[in-house]
Amino acid sequence: MSSKVNVLIRLFETIEKRVNEDPTTSYTAQLLSEGKEKCIAKVREEAMETVEAAEQENTSQIIYESADLIYHLLVMWKKFGLSPDDIFSELESREGKTGIRK
Repeated sequence: MSSKVNVLIRLFETIEKRVNEDPTTSYTAQLLSEGKEKCIAKVREEAMETVEAAEQENTSQIIYESADLIYHLLVMWKKFGLSPDDIFSELESREGKTGIRK
C-alpha cells in the first residue's frame, strides 16, 4: 500500500485513540460523544463545502475541504463501527467492473 494511502490508516488509528479522551479537549472525542446525528451532519456539511469549492473551480479550497470531508467520513465510520478495511474490501470487490448495470 502506498505511503500516501497509509496516512488514511494513521488518521483512523488516531481517531480510534481519541474515542475515550475528554470531549472538552479533543474535537474527535467531542464529535463521537455527540452521537451519530452529529457525525452525519458534519459529513453532509463538509461534502457540501467540497462541492461548492468545485463549483467555484477553486482547487486549493477543493483540497482543503476534501481533507475535512475525509476526516469527518473516517469519524463517521468509527461511530458506526466500521474501519478502512471494510471500505477497502468493498472497493476491491468492485475492482475491474466496468460499464452500466442493467
